[in-house]
Amino acid sequence: MATLTAPDLADFKAVSEMQINSFRGNGHVLIPGVLNEAEVSHYRGVINSAATKFNTEKRKLEDRDTYGKAFLQITNLWEVDENVKAYALAKRFGKIAADLLGVENVRIYHDQALYKEPGGGFTPWHQDQYYWPVDTSNTITMWMPLIDIDVDMGMLTFASGSHQAGFVENVPISDESEAMLEKFIQDKGFKIARAQTMKAGDATWHYGWTLHSAPGNKSRDIMREVMTVIFIADGAKVTEPKNKHQEADRQRWMCGLPAGSALNSPLNPLIL
Repeated sequence: MATLTAPDLADFKAVSEMQINSFRGNGHVLIPGVLNEAEVSHYRGVINSAATKFNTEKRKLEDRDTYGKAFLQITNLWEVDENVKAYALAKRFGKIAADLLGVENVRIYHDQALYKEPGGGFTPWHQDQYYWPVDTSNTITMWMPLIDIDVDMGMLTFASGSHQAGFVENVPISDESEAMLEKFIQDKGFKIARAQTMKAGDATWHYGWTLHSAPGNKSRDIMREVMTVIFIADGAKVTEPKNKHQEADRQRWMCGLPAGSALNSPLNPLIL
């Protein structure tokens, strides 16, 4: 596929002290206008095209389990599509991630297109870092809608302050994680927070340990198009996997790097 003339995302967008403090205190922050209208229009086309091409989910919605109903998930598009690569490895995103974490540089872990279909189910409470065998808490996920969305389309929802609890339960995204982590959130009294609306090109950022979920997509005919990119602070090391999902991640996203080695596989390039 020929590379399209893409908007350059090598410039930096300043992050305010208030945004940094909010992120570190709550474990999440919404930063508006990370992409402008022209930029998000271009990359929406690029990502939609790649997601459609590489989507492998062919089952009807009603034939899937809770995790399958939550979203269509197409991962590491940057690896197979040069146009998406310009987005996922954008220095603008990497600098925001580094500034929020307070580190010099970050590496990409992987990207994910997360498309919640019309009528798609809820996303259960979970921690992203349950899946990642790394020795640092300096991990961050950028979650960017490619169209304007509201709560009824599946807005990302956070348990503020939950990142400070670290690894809570050794359980993947499922009905089980929803029940266990909902109880944990209530017992700890974490405040639930989410935006009512987000514009295309806005982005939320959350730590890998921040508990989060999303309601279902109640719209009848609008796909909730979201692109995510996960970054990990440079200098992180691979840890011994704690579950089969971490072992799968170690093999796939870390090219099988052994525990104790630096996270620096060909699939984890430096961003800045």
